[in-house]
Amino acid sequence: MRKKGLPEWMNSSLWSSSAPSTSSAISETSDSHPRQTPKSDRRPPPPLLPPPMQLPPSRQPLDPTVVPVFPLPFPTPPPNASNPEITDGDCRVPNTSDISPAEINISVQSQFLSELSRQPIDLVELRRLASQGIPDADGIRPTVWKLLLGYLPNDRRQWVQELQKKRARYLAFKEEFLVNPLSRQPIDLVELRRLASQGIPDADGIRPTVWKLLLGYLPNDRRQWVQELQKKRARYLAFKEEFLVNPSEVTRRLSESYTSKDEGLDLEGSGLLYRSEIIHGEHPLSLGITSTWNQFFQYSEIMEQIDRDVMRTHPGMHFFSGDTDLAKSNQESLRHILIIFAKLNPGIRYVQGMNEVLAPLLYVFRNDPDPSNSVSAEPDAFFCFVELLGVFRDNFCQKLDNSVVGIRSTISRLSQLLKKHDGELWRHLEITTKVNPQFYAFRWITLLLTQEFNFADALRIWDTLLSDPEGPQDTLLRICCAMLILVRRPLLSGEFNSNLKLLQKYPEKNIARLLHVANTLRQT
Repeated sequence: MRKKGLPEWMNSSLWSSSAPSTSSAISETSDSHPRQTPKSDRRPPPPLLPPPMQLPPSRQPLDPTVVPVFPLPFPTPPPNASNPEITDGDCRVPNTSDISPAEINISVQSQFLSELSRQPIDLVELRRLASQGIPDADGIRPTVWKLLLGYLPNDRRQWVQELQKKRARYLAFKEEFLVNPLSRQPIDLVELRRLASQGIPDADGIRPTVWKLLLGYLPNDRRQWVQELQKKRARYLAFKEEFLVNPSEVTRRLSESYTSKDEGLDLEGSGLLYRSEIIHGEHPLSLGITSTWNQFFQYSEIMEQIDRDVMRTHPGMHFFSGDTDLAKSNQESLRHILIIFAKLNPGIRYVQGMNEVLAPLLYVFRNDPDPSNSVSAEPDAFFCFVELLGVFRDNFCQKLDNSVVGIRSTISRLSQLLKKHDGELWRHLEITTKVNPQFYAFRWITLLLTQEFNFADALRIWDTLLSDPEGPQDTLLRICCAMLILVRRPLLSGEFNSNLKLLQKYPEKNIARLLHVANTLRQT
């Protein structure tokens, strides 16, 4: 109602004391007399929501089925609002308290999908959205992270090419740094030794191949392997033919050769009987140095010793002991290798305990999953045994026992190593309790610790022994010293008898810790 005598702007409804309340506006059609609302309860109507934002054609999603829905800045409802809807003229505004978190998440996902569909992608806008949190669904986070880290360009058309290039580069890195070093050409022996020192896996025939490489039996050029193996295995067959044939068989062959020469002689009607001729050097009673029979009798005692030791090799393992064909075959291989070695090395011949050093080699090579290698385990083990004994041969040569390279000198080096790293333990063992290192260290060193640990642990120790670029001798002494340090507490509290018993039957220890302690001795 217009009031006379007032300026025009004073007649606005905003200044009216009888403005209809929200509730009276809703019920206006049913109540012709609107109720007056106190001035303190009157509130301005909430702002109207803008219409849904429309993307320009250049920024529409690539997928026409995906329609982005953007969250709108809904105003905060009044604290005492109780109506689900608020009416402002003809515009009905939904209450934001009714919007579920799932609906908000869908809206946020749609914004990211829309942004990722642009060409090119607006990294500024993407960073703004990502700073508010990236949804977990639809693989949005992986793609956004790759974009934000610069792994993917903002031009979607380059993604396939860039991913192929970078993934191929990573495969090259794996080939160089992680793939089995045995597949490289040529094989990097420095890297191979580093890996082997940490332990060689039992599976896939890795240990047999690595040991052959570390012992110099195989060259680091894989292309030469077939030729080298054929040549060395043929040489071993020649050794067997020369040193393992029974002298009676040699005599028989010689007799047959002479018979063939006399086949042309006509003895019929002469009254003479055919008589086999044996040259004097091959007679069983010949004392000639080159006589096969004389050499056979000279080595008969050694061969008897070899036979006894072979039968005692790891009696608890079916691989070496028992009546099975496998055990008998392996015993025969041990016997052949030791006899041939003794005859090829007359200065050393055979020393008791060599069978224990040979056993791990034959076991590892016989268990190679490659049949072409396992069937040739005997010749392979022979040549690797020769290489290994080449390092430790002075320990087996009795004539050198008192020399600077003999076994006693080696034991003295172990004593000095213990004195350097644990003087208290050294004094208690050698001065207080009078435990001579020869009482326990002689077997440790000559048998390369094969009798102090179970077979699997001994193989692990050998991985470290064979992989040392400085040679296995020094590594062996450090491991022996570490063995003493690991049992220092019972040794320091023990007397002669208890300490000697402890060291001659070394207790079971964690091999990884033992090798770790041994490695720390190298660095100090």
